[in-house]
Amino acid sequence: MQLEDVQRVVVLGAGNMGHGIAEVAALAGYDVSLRDINDELVQKGYDQIEWSLGKLAEKDRIGGDEADAALDRVEAFVDLEDALDGADVVVEVVPEKMAIKKDVYDEVVEHAPDEAVFVTNTSSLSITELSEVTDRPERFCGMHFFNPPVRMDLVEVISGKHTSEDTLDLIEGLAESMGKTPVRVRKDSPGFVVNRILVPLMNEAAWIVESGDADVETVDSTTKFGMGLPMGSFELADQVGIDVGYHVLEYMHEVLGDAYRPCPLLGEKVEAETLGKKTGKGFYDYEDGDGAQIPSDALDEEISRRLLAVMANETAGLIGNDVADADDIDEAVKLGAGFPDGPAKLADAEGLDALVETLDDLAEETGEARYEAADYLREAAESGGFRGGADGGSGDADAGPEFDVLNVSVDERVGHIEIDRPHRMNTISGEVLDELETAIDRLDADDDVRAILLSGAGDRAFSAGADVQSMAAGGADPIHAVELSRQGQRTFGKLEESDKPVIAAIDGYCLGGGMELATAADMRIASERSELGQPELDLGLLPGWGGTQRLARIVGEGRAKEIILTADRYDAETMADYDFVNEVVPDDELDERARELAEKLARGPPIAQKYTKRAIHAGRTDNEAGLEVEAMGFGHVMNTDDLIEGVTAFMGDGEPEFEGK
Repeated sequence: MQLEDVQRVVVLGAGNMGHGIAEVAALAGYDVSLRDINDELVQKGYDQIEWSLGKLAEKDRIGGDEADAALDRVEAFVDLEDALDGADVVVEVVPEKMAIKKDVYDEVVEHAPDEAVFVTNTSSLSITELSEVTDRPERFCGMHFFNPPVRMDLVEVISGKHTSEDTLDLIEGLAESMGKTPVRVRKDSPGFVVNRILVPLMNEAAWIVESGDADVETVDSTTKFGMGLPMGSFELADQVGIDVGYHVLEYMHEVLGDAYRPCPLLGEKVEAETLGKKTGKGFYDYEDGDGAQIPSDALDEEISRRLLAVMANETAGLIGNDVADADDIDEAVKLGAGFPDGPAKLADAEGLDALVETLDDLAEETGEARYEAADYLREAAESGGFRGGADGGSGDADAGPEFDVLNVSVDERVGHIEIDRPHRMNTISGEVLDELETAIDRLDADDDVRAILLSGAGDRAFSAGADVQSMAAGGADPIHAVELSRQGQRTFGKLEESDKPVIAAIDGYCLGGGMELATAADMRIASERSELGQPELDLGLLPGWGGTQRLARIVGEGRAKEIILTADRYDAETMADYDFVNEVVPDDELDERARELAEKLARGPPIAQKYTKRAIHAGRTDNEAGLEVEAMGFGHVMNTDDLIEGVTAFMGDGEPEFEGK
């Protein structure tokens, strides 16, 4: 079956996850059969879809007609045979119990069309074991959505022992058609990727408290304000439900052994049915207390290193057992758990040698299996990190692989990336994108780098756009074109999401993909001779590297439409009037002025700069989220040496020397 053959998606289970997945499928244009075991449950799920679509339309995220059309695509069923009629893909979302799921599939195989593909939304159970109770194990895989499905981008696509590549490709394509980001889990392993990182992390946090090494507030303060994770460990457990993580741990313990033995503290909470927010009380009191009030200054470096060591060990286990690679793990955890950086990157930045030493010390002290360092972790430590030291925080941006089409250097805390293809007007090829992604990762992970400067070699072009000639050599393959678009979006997105200030120095042509690259910077300085524009529509194309999205945020939707739809070219002064260019300077002064600004920003307070950018970005689509990040950042910087340095310098009329501490 090909993706274009998929017309009807059947969702078995109308609970929170089920009705959310059904809504996502309906919004993507698929006919949806939503089924549950009685009229009350399935009607409640249908009503929730109607309510959610109404909210999306109310907030102008979709049009009213789009909401009505999506709801019209959803049919509610109780009879299983009727629900499965015409099914192309069957998504099972029943309770997370192996016996229940197996019973469901015993019935499903009696009525599902022979060509239908089965997927389970399990968060941890064996894909292989479930597939073997069906008549089509090769057309069975995991499709793990995250809650709530309408908002969360990640979908883990998990292979069972018998799953065919065609099935994995189909379900990845289905996830993408629903606007999701699929991450392939290459091997059936308990917890898959995200839960394999999060659940042992939650368990270790509980063991820290159980052993008396720290209290709940210290652990949560350390994880939230020290490690920069979106929630404290116990806050997250309360949010998700302590029983949910506990049951995953029980399964992992059963399958993987003593390293995953649940902490008694978690078992006590489950037995007492104090499961977190949903019961009004968990590790925090949400009924009679103030909920998760986490101090911002109760940080403990030893606790941080211990949690990072456990997280690194799980990451190494996934990589070493060929479940997923470091990049996929990082992407999955960032998308699925909201981490600011992925676990591989966080571990590399800490230093794997130090984390291995931490595990060895804990193993000797306690004799616990969970502290036995994975073989692959030791190998990665010896090779300089999960990525061989390329972006592991070594402090040396010039180390690692050579660049062929970029010049990358660090001077006065400014990381400089120069596109070095002046003979081709610094156009952006696939090779440029590959090297640019590597350069951004390395500079972003280097603590000695405080600002990033972008430029193009020569004086004719910052970048005249995509290297259409080299890209056309691959043929007019739509699938290749989609992947090329996503590669550029991902690469430029990394630049935009960097915690460090990014300046684009524009000299000469800044067109098409080159302008999209400049749009990903925080500030733009242009020479008087510069010429800017998005000429893609003149070629019958459209901007494919984020230009349709970022430009409107900078200049407003009306101006963005003018620039893109007319495909005209604009001088630097006009683009300054449009608020795209921050400053226009004489041609011969561009390099000096851009360097001056970059060095000024590099002397700024890194922690405050980081939270400033995060707050601005978070507030783009959700003002409350932006204000929350702003408040958290404001609280965090209050406990920094940089604040003391800044206030002291201000009072003494001197220049502060911020160290990012």
